[in-house]
Amino acid sequence: MKLFNKFSVHSFFLCLYTLSFIVLLSNCTNQTQKMENIMPPVAEKIAKELTIHGDTRIDNYFWLREKQNPKVIEYLKAENEYLKNIMQHTEKFQKKLFKEIVGRIKQTDMSVPYKANGYYYYTRYEEGKEYPIYCRKKGSLEAEEEIMLNVNEMAEGHAFYQVRGLRVSEDNIFLSFGVDTVSRRKYTIHFKNLKTGEILPDQIPNTTGSATWANDNKTIFYSTKDSTLRPDKSNQSQGYIFLTQSRQVRKETKKNNKFQSKNKPCDRLHASSVYSFK
Repeated sequence: MKLFNKFSVHSFFLCLYTLSFIVLLSNCTNQTQKMENIMPPVAEKIAKELTIHGDTRIDNYFWLREKQNPKVIEYLKAENEYLKNIMQHTEKFQKKLFKEIVGRIKQTDMSVPYKANGYYYYTRYEEGKEYPIYCRKKGSLEAEEEIMLNVNEMAEGHAFYQVRGLRVSEDNIFLSFGVDTVSRRKYTIHFKNLKTGEILPDQIPNTTGSATWANDNKTIFYSTKDSTLRPDKSNQSQGYIFLTQSRQVRKETKKNNKFQSKNKPCDRLHASSVYSFK
């Protein structure tokens, strides 16, 4: 009787395991069939001839770079819808994974301070907020905190917002920083008077976002970008804060200027631009 009961319990669990496996396999099969029925969108082929260095190639998808083209927008929406449908069975797992990742991040955090020109600079984050807060303290870490930029406040109303390239002038008064609001790495350089807290109205668009101050506290060097998002031009601007006159450096240089020759290594500086202030 005991032997019978032993085999009965064993058989019961074996049947339960087999049934569970069959149900799981059936669900996987159904899910696979559903995914197979979801067809990805197919982009239209429109031949475009591109010739460079004597070589001609055909790009059938060149038209997709036209960001304002309704057909491009429609295609991207179809791509997003396809992604949503094909990944629908993982939505619960995605949320679980996201919570686990966030749970491992120390949301209230601060970088290691570093000292530069009489100030301690650091970046901190606050719990529940996505963007950094750039700060400094004069002379000592026990001094009063000065918030240079609170990106959380700056990002309000924007779907995307990124700040980079913070640079302070040698007299510790002016701050330059690059802002990208479209996620294209084309930054507009802005300026802030750290003494008054005023964001100056003048801007330098289409840059790499970084700038370097000269020792006169009136001049900065920066780089602009071309359509391929690479540094491309050298400009020199002079005037009041910030720009009243602009000219191409190469066109204004003298024949004896060492930067005149395109063949010399130092011509790599062609990507730099200059702003001067009064």
